[in-house]
Amino acid sequence: MDSLITAAARALAAGDPLGALNRIALRDDPPALALRGIAMAQLGDLVRAKALLRRAARAFGPKEAVARARCVVAEAEIALVSRDLGWPAKALDAARATLEARGDRVNAAHARYLEVRRLLLIGRLDEAERTLAALDPAPFPPASRAAHELVVAGIAMRRLRTKTARAALARAETAARHAGIPALTAEIESASRVLSTPAARLIARGEERSLLLEEVEALQASKALVVDACRHVVRDRRDVVSLARRPVLFALARALAEAWPGDVSRDALVARAFGAKHADESHRARLRVEVGRLRTLLRTLAGVSATRQGFALAPRRAREVVVLARPVEERHAAELAFLADGESWSSSALALALGASQRTVQRALDSLAAAGKVQSFGRGRARRWMTPPVPGFTTTLLLPAPLPGD
Repeated sequence: MDSLITAAARALAAGDPLGALNRIALRDDPPALALRGIAMAQLGDLVRAKALLRRAARAFGPKEAVARARCVVAEAEIALVSRDLGWPAKALDAARATLEARGDRVNAAHARYLEVRRLLLIGRLDEAERTLAALDPAPFPPASRAAHELVVAGIAMRRLRTKTARAALARAETAARHAGIPALTAEIESASRVLSTPAARLIARGEERSLLLEEVEALQASKALVVDACRHVVRDRRDVVSLARRPVLFALARALAEAWPGDVSRDALVARAFGAKHADESHRARLRVEVGRLRTLLRTLAGVSATRQGFALAPRRAREVVVLARPVEERHAAELAFLADGESWSSSALALALGASQRTVQRALDSLAAAGKVQSFGRGRARRWMTPPVPGFTTTLLLPAPLPGD
């Protein structure tokens, strides 16, 4: 590479895209096109960046496989940032294999990190952990070590391992200082704020308060019977019963838990579970059936006893009963949780991340847009949805991933 290309590459590695463009903005040779694409990506013009990288990849000759592979890795990163989760993962894997075979370990590792970040984003934590375990960040430059620790922290937060997350973020901050890249430091600071903002609400004995992520972790290890409205499960220290596919039963369990140690009237349970304004004999008969099903499912955790007015929950091993609720009650909370990261999402990417049909996601987005909670731009396949980050709470518990013990 000539001196201008070398200087531009060093500027990009230091997080200075304008300095890089000052050297190569008027050049159209393949290395310059590739570096211009990366610079435009750092400046936020992802559409232009993708076009430049594709031009560069086509322009590199057949003997420049490493350069083409680097372009593919850069394009994959742009796809991740722009939430194009349908971008072909096989292309990234092939590029990584080429880089590893040609001795470019740093860029090969970067490709791995992109793969792990995508898995983390769609909630496939087990695969993300296995892939990350194969990487040793020690020999890599500071920026790569910071990226590694950010992924470790992200997985730990989703697993409710706050001590691990704090340690990883501290290591990431140290590496970012050595790298001297302001954008990387800002990303680490943003991730650290997740640990100091409310992640959920605790409802117990008629009162409620906000919980930090580490308090949620402590609650999961406590002796309480937890009715978890974030994951739709009922748990204590030993057992977990999922009611994610039984919304009526979960509504009953939550109503009983919120009233504990008191009971809930039959009319109130009918209204809560079935949405009926006036309970008749058919509703009461259905309530008896559903309470019987709930009693069977929760038999190892709690009993559901009949009272003069209605029903009450009686934990078998736990000392108290609490409800863990989302920081904000919202019908389409899962969609908002993804959009709250400030990035622009397509409905197809949201559907992939949520494990739902694209049409279901589109209906949810239309409903949120009508309420003024999200906005869209573009048309057709280029249409993207976004919302400013919601201040004051973290969305970690709204994202699709199992809690410990699930």
